[in-house]
Amino acid sequence: MAKNKTTETEVSVDDFISDIPDERKRADSYKMIAMCKEVTGFDAKMWGPSIIGFGTYHYKYESGHEGDMPIAAFSPRKDAISIYLCSGFKRRQELSAQLGKYKDKGGRGCIYIKKLDDVNMDILKEMYIASMKQVLEEFRG
Repeated sequence: MAKNKTTETEVSVDDFISDIPDERKRADSYKMIAMCKEVTGFDAKMWGPSIIGFGTYHYKYESGHEGDMPIAAFSPRKDAISIYLCSGFKRRQELSAQLGKYKDKGGRGCIYIKKLDDVNMDILKEMYIASMKQVLEEFRG
């Protein structure tokens, strides 16, 4: 079985964010951290080289593939902030319609936001809450 590429690391979240050249993206990252910490109750940790995650859950699929992932996560990438959500959470379509300006490449878990000013933060928070509930129901039973 292949080893997961995305695992929790000991890299400092603050060090990672301070290396982001775009000042707005750095500020947006700190806003995202505050929101995700509020939603999950967990501190930010680095997952792999560029994902900021909160909490953890263990998944195991029928195929036998298993691993650990953050309950909520995002990544301040060069072109956009990648928001990692559970792909099939309840109310996804309804909340997505109210979110604001974002891109969704294929309806999977990830959505892309250029800047937080483009979206309704209350709706994004609701999306994280709904996604987190779905993950915890599926994998923590």
